[in-house]
Amino acid sequence: MQLIDIGANLTHESFRHDLDAVLDRARAHAVIQMVVTGASQLGSEHALELARAHPGVLHATAGVHPHHAIDYSDVTDMRLRELAHAPEVRAVGETGLDYNRNYSPRDVQLQVFERQLQIAADVGKPLFLHQRDAHEDFLALLKRYRDKVPAAVVHCFTDTREALHDYLALDCHIGITGWICDERRGTHLREFVREIPTNRLMIETDAPYLLPRTVRPQPSHRRNEPMYLKHICEEIARDRGESVEVTAANSAASAAAFFQL
Repeated sequence: MQLIDIGANLTHESFRHDLDAVLDRARAHAVIQMVVTGASQLGSEHALELARAHPGVLHATAGVHPHHAIDYSDVTDMRLRELAHAPEVRAVGETGLDYNRNYSPRDVQLQVFERQLQIAADVGKPLFLHQRDAHEDFLALLKRYRDKVPAAVVHCFTDTREALHDYLALDCHIGITGWICDERRGTHLREFVREIPTNRLMIETDAPYLLPRTVRPQPSHRRNEPMYLKHICEEIARDRGESVEVTAANSAASAAAFFQL
């Protein structure tokens, strides 16, 4: 079995002291490649540095998360364009809208989201997308650019069946995290994860966040890391009515094709 984690925040400060050990544990648990999420200008630069330091194992995205949209400037836009041209950067993002926290004003989020959509269109790379409590605005803007980019994944999908099918209708990929392992809030995902076409499903940890609640024993530090991706794969496989090996192989194939790994 071989797994690919399409979303790991390995630039997070919690990984600074033991990243090599984290990568060793991932490899020991069948995670052969990981995509390091860029969520700010500095974070995207760091993600690229990590990808260059671990060729063939780590890859990067470059983008600004909606939480940080208020910090986006013309300089940021220019730098993201430079980063997006690097071969190690496999997608533009994490970008999108987040109306759950509203750390940045909604009008600013919309402007910054559109600027990054344009970057993806201009450089011809896929989109790595974030959406929370903003489906209608997000979908409307995405529709305007979807045919201008080669591919798009709605990462860490936690929304409704209706939202899922809206994205599938736009030929988007769907990233599923350990949210589905949470009996308190992931139950609805279990009901329709089988409706995601085989070639549109990818899996991710979103480490260090969203530690799967199915991990036993739970680590005292509560930090998620790529080694736990199999727990997510197992939960998805069960809910899709297929073997873990099939889910792993299909999701890895989808990720490899999407990110051109």
